[in-house]
Amino acid sequence: MLAARTGAAGSQISDGKSKLRKQSGFSTLGKDKSPKKASENEKDSCLSPSGKSQLRAQHLAALREVEMSWYLQLCDLSSEHATATTTGMPHRNLGKSGLRVSCLGLGTWVTFGGQISDEVAERLMTIAYESGVNLFDTAEVYAAGKAEVILGSIIKKKGWRRSSLVITTKLYWGGKAETERGLSRKHIIEEIVRAMTHVINQGMAMYWGTSRWSAMEIMEAYSVARQFNMIPPVCEQAEYHLFQREKVEVQLPELYHKIGVGAMTWSPLACGIISGKYGNGVPESSRASLKCYQWLKERIVSEEGRKQQNKLKDLSPIAERLGCTLPQLAVAWCLRNEGVSSVLLGSSTPEQLIENLGAIQVLPKMTSLVVNEIDNILRNKPYSKKDYRS
Repeated sequence: MLAARTGAAGSQISDGKSKLRKQSGFSTLGKDKSPKKASENEKDSCLSPSGKSQLRAQHLAALREVEMSWYLQLCDLSSEHATATTTGMPHRNLGKSGLRVSCLGLGTWVTFGGQISDEVAERLMTIAYESGVNLFDTAEVYAAGKAEVILGSIIKKKGWRRSSLVITTKLYWGGKAETERGLSRKHIIEEIVRAMTHVINQGMAMYWGTSRWSAMEIMEAYSVARQFNMIPPVCEQAEYHLFQREKVEVQLPELYHKIGVGAMTWSPLACGIISGKYGNGVPESSRASLKCYQWLKERIVSEEGRKQQNKLKDLSPIAERLGCTLPQLAVAWCLRNEGVSSVLLGSSTPEQLIENLGAIQVLPKMTSLVVNEIDNILRNKPYSKKDYRS
């Protein structure tokens, strides 16, 4: 279930729309309204397509700055309320909904209430928030509910405006009793789509999505919602990294174009496999060394795991050439997919989080040539029907 609250300036916003249009026009386009000199026309005609694109981008940037200044003044807010304007953190729409989320989010699986202390958790959230992250993900099953409590306590302690955050949580694995887990009426009031519609109508959440559902299940939920005039899901949480591509690159894009469902991806480093820490075995302090993660250890030491480590070694020169680390390259590779609304990061130390957030600086370097070079090493690019026709 996705929960998010947004702030509004009330009726003042609608009253000020006309003023904004006028102010924006004069600020960014005022010079264009006056007759141009011959020399100016000659300069414009000499601009290359890329030059014209840069000029338009500058005009749009100036317009956004004017709009933000107007909005902050209208709402009696300071510039510190516009974190994204100072951190450079890109934001994207969650699917085709109007909800704007930071392209990098912070997850709490394994870490909050388990692998790290509450103090470290607060440090991680602070680093993420100050870096422009507005999306924080948790679930009722994480640390038996402790992760949700810790997340909420930190937000309250820091005094962050709830309207500036997007909090996502998930339902299914609740308590130990049969009536405390699953998606039954007893657990979440009614059956899935009807229950989510009820939750949203009651104001307990603003949007809802799915996690680890098949494309067929998501389509069925959408169809039920439309048939009975209920609220459909807006996104799917799916695993996505260099070695797991099929669902996000083939199945979800079709859902996005048909019904507007976006992708919120998790485990960009494949539970730490892509971090490089397992190149020479399993370190004692790593996640794979924990008893409850024996499955991860088995995956790492398997034949397929060794092949993956060899591929990571082949990718290292690309990272070095781009001036980044292998984890940063992996996260930026996930972000280069325009169908991904946000990538959830999982970190156990401030140093790891800061490093992974640095992927934002690598994203502009992910050209088609670089992506093709990576594909040639991985040799696991899935092919959709569209690819076959081309």
